[in-house]
Amino acid sequence: MGQSHKVAAGQTASSGRSARHHSRWAQLAIGIVCMGLVANLQYAWTLFVEPMNAKHHWGLAAIQTAFSIFIVTETWLVPVEGWLVDRFGPRPVVIGGAMCAGLGWILDAVAPSLPVLYVAALISGVGAGCVYGTCVGNALKWFPDRRGLAAGLTAAGFGAGAALTVIPIAAMIQRSGYQHTLIFFGLLQGGVILLLATLLIRPNPPAFARGVKRVVATKVDYTTGEMIQSPVFWVMYAMFVCVAAGGIIATAQIGPIAKEYGFASMPVSFFAATLPLLTVTLSINNVCNGFTRPLCGAISDRIGRENTMFITFLGEGLALLGLMHFGHNPYLFMTFSALIFLFYGDIFSNFPATCADTFGAKYAAGNAGTLYTAKGTAALLVPIASVLSEHGGWNTVFIAAACISIAGSVSAKFVLAPMRQRWIEQSAKDSEQLAFGGAFEPAPLGSNE
Repeated sequence: MGQSHKVAAGQTASSGRSARHHSRWAQLAIGIVCMGLVANLQYAWTLFVEPMNAKHHWGLAAIQTAFSIFIVTETWLVPVEGWLVDRFGPRPVVIGGAMCAGLGWILDAVAPSLPVLYVAALISGVGAGCVYGTCVGNALKWFPDRRGLAAGLTAAGFGAGAALTVIPIAAMIQRSGYQHTLIFFGLLQGGVILLLATLLIRPNPPAFARGVKRVVATKVDYTTGEMIQSPVFWVMYAMFVCVAAGGIIATAQIGPIAKEYGFASMPVSFFAATLPLLTVTLSINNVCNGFTRPLCGAISDRIGRENTMFITFLGEGLALLGLMHFGHNPYLFMTFSALIFLFYGDIFSNFPATCADTFGAKYAAGNAGTLYTAKGTAALLVPIASVLSEHGGWNTVFIAAACISIAGSVSAKFVLAPMRQRWIEQSAKDSEQLAFGGAFEPAPLGSNE
């Protein structure tokens, strides 16, 4: 009898641990940590460019090509990785991502030539895409009642994760060299993601969450193939590119801009420490970029996706213009740079949530991943920004980026909102017709009527 009680107690304790591990909040937390660990592949890259060039003399433009390769690979392969998640579950995809993330930085450290550096960027991009696409897709599926908040918290890991390590990385580069730093953090980040990946399970949201609808959402699950045939998807895609362009240009070029303005190495006080202005700026930018994602996601759950987009996209455009007019003052440079990232971060919570609201949750990982490729498309504008800066100065870049961001703001309110409303109403009619046994003739996917 005593033994049976021990067995029962053990089973109860095990069941309790399993329940805690399987709760949607625990799964969300795992995804957030994984996102934070993979964030340095993008946001700490700028710290390695100058030391790498000092050692190999490859040229800044050639080294920054690796950054573009990384962004394009990270984003454009996410639909494939999302399809794998929808089919096989999150665990194997994130395990593969962890291995690629670690291997990519190790190859960056030992790369003897530019082709090897570019291969490392490609591998790192695969790793980041596996982790990013999986964790965002999982959040959308686990939280149908709070998609904006869940996607925002998950994306915040990617936005703010680098803020916790950018200063240690910068310090280790100065102390031990960029190669040692890449190897150390590559092994650390890849290893921890690998361990956390083993705890991921297929999303199974509670029944009460499935019934809660705080925003207008479809009841029909569209495959990625069906989604890309709809005009509403391409409007969202174009808006994503417009707003992402400003943020990605700022991410890639904030270092060169600060250097041209003459205060990249200017010492400033930051939490009782004296650090270079560029290092402090990067840390503040990453905090703002992370903080805004769950905030804007939660706001969009309350006031609507398009209303939130209108505010934040307009804010990014005005912040870009502010940086143009006031950025030659080092402290205003830090302020407006932070504001750009504060408003830019909204796209990484709001667009995935809007995508799931519009096209359903069943294929959310693949669908949101397909929309996420817009970030890669926007990254292709980084070289164009460099060309514009050479011929017209940085003011030309700021004005162009601000104009398209403001255009995205206006489109959210007056183009996307009515198109989505019509699409969802038609989806509801089709769903009701199917439920009542009528002849189900869905509207042509090329139409929103």
